[in-house]
Amino acid sequence: MAAVADTQRSRLSRCYRLTGLSGVLILTIGLLRSVTAVPQPATAVPPQTLQETGLYADVATLRVDPNHLAFSPQYPLWSDGATKRRWISLPPGSVIDGSNPDSLVFPVGTRFWKEFSFNGQRVETRYLERRADGQWLYAAYAWSADGREAQLVSPRGKRGAYALAGGRTHTIPGVNDCKACHQGVPSEVLGFSTLQLSPDRDLHAPNAEPKPDQGVDLKDLVARGLLVGLPKSVLETPPRIKAASSTERAALGYMHGNCGHCHNPQGPLQNVGLFLRQSVEATDQPAIATTVNHAVKKPAPGQSPDAVNRVEPGYPERSALMQRVSSRYSALQMPPLGTELVNDEAVALLYRWVAEKGEPRKEAHLDHEGR
Repeated sequence: MAAVADTQRSRLSRCYRLTGLSGVLILTIGLLRSVTAVPQPATAVPPQTLQETGLYADVATLRVDPNHLAFSPQYPLWSDGATKRRWISLPPGSVIDGSNPDSLVFPVGTRFWKEFSFNGQRVETRYLERRADGQWLYAAYAWSADGREAQLVSPRGKRGAYALAGGRTHTIPGVNDCKACHQGVPSEVLGFSTLQLSPDRDLHAPNAEPKPDQGVDLKDLVARGLLVGLPKSVLETPPRIKAASSTERAALGYMHGNCGHCHNPQGPLQNVGLFLRQSVEATDQPAIATTVNHAVKKPAPGQSPDAVNRVEPGYPERSALMQRVSSRYSALQMPPLGTELVNDEAVALLYRWVAEKGEPRKEAHLDHEGR
């Protein structure tokens, strides 16, 4: 037990160094309970080339195997404007267990790919594979300048993979950086969930991506028999964030997709009390309860003295949340990893949301003053 505690403290310490606020919880993933999966061989180490992972049916033309299923989350992670394509591959005869709609369970042999392109140039493809021991294999592949092949990147990652604006560059993350985010939730899979794949997509989501041609969503997966065990309530009513307005729905969705994998009640920093991950079956809204008029526990370096609340309704400029998402100063910025450029679209959305939250207060003040 002491060894386990030391390991957990080490991981927590690393997260404090990386984020100053976020943390991760390494959770053991159970095997499918409701059905018997038919596993396919899972590798112990990543292949040396992307082509060897099985993504392509035709390596020469880079034609993706049509057996893989394309998908896109309705609240995508901001990656400095990268265009992304994503696929999942399930072993023949296996299914995803949806009995806990907030934490899907994937069969051994499940594979995920996520391709990153900037200005039409492929830069990297990330790879996840569930191994026979139930753990996930993480790998990233850097594309050659001619876009013909992609080689395995060192577990430490690769800096300077692509030149961005302002002299900054895109970094292909190392394995530990990937785990710092992915292992903040039980399934370790972030963009493939009941909420993210809901057919009731948020049209106002920042950096929204359309459902891919021939792609799948929650309804498609259930119809094909690839996702089983979902509660009746989720089957009858597609998941949708509970919100007072379309602006609020989109703002909460952005925070779910970009912040919630670290800021959730299951992580080792749960005592911070900042819960931005949405629950499909929740009756309350912790993302509002833990931000609006909620005092900052410890100001981050570079945060202004008047930002005493995480969100101060009606005052975006003195809300700590706004200051952190608007910054790329390493000690202040949020998210702390995977981004070098401010997401202007998301900042504008959150600014509107915070401003709108103050309107009822201003109306009440005017009524009290007799207008």
